[in-house]
Amino acid sequence: MAEKRQASSGLDTPMSARARFFPRVTPNPDAFGSSTEKFARFMGTPQFLFYMTIFCVFWLIWNIFAPEAWRFDSAALGFTALTLMLSLQASYAAPLLLLAQNRQDDRDRVSLSEDRGRAERNLSDTEYLTRELAALRIALRDVATRDYVRSELRSALEDLLETSDGEELRLRAKTPKRKDRSNTNTGLIPQLPPARRREPRAEKNERP
Repeated sequence: MAEKRQASSGLDTPMSARARFFPRVTPNPDAFGSSTEKFARFMGTPQFLFYMTIFCVFWLIWNIFAPEAWRFDSAALGFTALTLMLSLQASYAAPLLLLAQNRQDDRDRVSLSEDRGRAERNLSDTEYLTRELAALRIALRDVATRDYVRSELRSALEDLLETSDGEELRLRAKTPKRKDRSNTNTGLIPQLPPARRREPRAEKNERP
């Protein structure tokens, strides 16, 4: 029996689940976090300060000027109930503010990671475009430009004119062409008379 107890009391053996008197409460973290953020944001607004000031002033006036039987917080004790309520409100407000701040930090972390990934993608795209532009510039160096083609055509034309065929072409370009005097004098094309229309013959109606 002693050996069994020693074996069961080791750290390598898991403990058995204990029965719980109260059920485990597992609230939805998103719903609880959103509600705490709303409350924390409301606590940082001027409306909350205004309502809190009105509540404290009403509490003090009631417990000072109200009849003795109607008072619930003695002024002689330094308004102990009001002090306890304010301390309780402050003790709950601090964790709520920390929870809202933690959720905001998580959102900022996620947005920062997304921005970092977007910046990396933009950088890679920019580097790719830079490489493509450099490749296009290198390829355009070997392409013939318009001025280069004109200079080559001009030199080829000069070489052609220096030959005998070029001389003949030059002579032909210098001699004016003969024009048709008939057409130049009148400037009109002779027109033919219009053709006569043939009238259709009337068909003879046969008698019955």
